[in-house]
Amino acid sequence: MSSVNLEELSTKLDSPNSRDRLLALVALREATAEEALPLIKKVLQDESIQVRGMAVFALGVKRQDENYELLLQVLENDSDYSVRAAAAGALGYLEDNRALEPLLRIFYEETDWLVRFSAAVSLGNLKDSRAREALVGALDSDEVVLHQAAIAALGEIGDIEALDHILRFADSADWLVRQRLAEAMGNLPSPKSHSALQYLAKDEHPQVASAARLALQRQDATQGKAPGEASAPGAASA
Repeated sequence: MSSVNLEELSTKLDSPNSRDRLLALVALREATAEEALPLIKKVLQDESIQVRGMAVFALGVKRQDENYELLLQVLENDSDYSVRAAAAGALGYLEDNRALEPLLRIFYEETDWLVRFSAAVSLGNLKDSRAREALVGALDSDEVVLHQAAIAALGEIGDIEALDHILRFADSADWLVRQRLAEAMGNLPSPKSHSALQYLAKDEHPQVASAARLALQRQDATQGKAPGEASAPGAASA
């Protein structure tokens, strides 16, 4: 049992002041998942978008069997795009592969970029290769944030076959895209990715260069090489 006063939090969740309800949800961090769920459910249809969004986030953190179905209901029925995006993200936190089909459906059918972005991130969290086609398709989107999410997700899945699709972003004008690419390639060891990471390690943006160096270290550790050890002749060529 936690030391949280559940009765007090329940009373705050009934307060007409949305700030009280938000603070009560924050305090649920100290409650067990079993204790938190009945209180979270009280505000899943709250009039405040912020309160609903935080309650949805809590469902992803406080894992219970019922949370999956609750999040699906929010994803399909909530009128606010930011709350639906939170639900898509929370489904990824659950790491429940039943969420693959709902997330793919939302990814294809949703018109708001933020919801699609959250769905793509969650598809990466599921680490299910069946999401590959959707994620590779997202690389042709006009939304740069979807490029970021799809590249990161393909790296999470460890989809080495997607490498040629994501390498074209090595010279992206968006440094966050280049950073996500570097991070993803740390999970996609190959001569091509190693060569690309050496290129990105010299990137003008320090966070991209740092991510590339860390990814190279990860690849070297996976392949049993000392950091900075040269690849075999010809291995670095793309």
